[in-house]
Amino acid sequence: MSVRSQAERLLQSATQELTTAGVPSPRVDAELLLSHVTGVPRGMLTTRAHPHEMQRRTYLEMIAARARRVPLQHITGSAAFRYVDLEVGPGVFVPRPETEELAGWAIERAMTVDAPVVVDLCTGSGAIALSVVHEVPQARVHAVELDASAHGWAERNLLGTGVDLRLGDAFEAFGDLDGAVDVVVCNPPYIPLDAWESVAPEARDHDPSLALWSGDDGLDAMRALELVAWRLLRPGGVVGAEHADAQGESAPAVFVPRWRDVRDHADLSGRPRYVTATHP
Repeated sequence: MSVRSQAERLLQSATQELTTAGVPSPRVDAELLLSHVTGVPRGMLTTRAHPHEMQRRTYLEMIAARARRVPLQHITGSAAFRYVDLEVGPGVFVPRPETEELAGWAIERAMTVDAPVVVDLCTGSGAIALSVVHEVPQARVHAVELDASAHGWAERNLLGTGVDLRLGDAFEAFGDLDGAVDVVVCNPPYIPLDAWESVAPEARDHDPSLALWSGDDGLDAMRALELVAWRLLRPGGVVGAEHADAQGESAPAVFVPRWRDVRDHADLSGRPRYVTATHP
């Protein structure tokens, strides 16, 4: 069997298995996993990948796990986020590409301040906090996570960065920073409790429940965030928070009564994705 046909046959079989399982991007996932196993870049798999028997078995096990809708990043153990790579696995929310835009906003705002103080609430894997300290090295970054397992992943990812990582309730944390913060950023839980069936199995069955559900309308955490950001931010400080695409009006409405410059922002696909506001 030629090198090309061996890789192609593996990919074709894997793609069919993932398609049958309802995986949204079966060919891409099949290629990413084969690349992960063999170390050959995706674009060269059919010409250069020549997996030996142990690699083939490992690959088939990974495809079977992905067919069970285990997140791709849990299988590979890593997730790319902006310019950093994060260790992820069972017990931590996998950072999404959409959240990179919220992180970018926080980074841009932090860059306008000398020695900015940035707080990342509900940090999960530490994705936003790590991106901020990576791209704004002069920032003093603080992060908090309530779930002990997710906090453990954040510890791995933030080790040696200087980020002040704490274990605790995001909406009660950082009393020592009241009125001294320049940027508060948060990717809170925002899925309504009755939306169970609409959530992808990768999130519903594998992400921590604390990272997903937020009351009957999905805005319980947003309301709590509004209170804590008001307490933490200095006058003129800013807050940014991700929300569901169906919350493009309801999420900003949480901030309208006492904040200024309340704006909602779309993601790259044009869907409402995050709200920002300024402490008066």
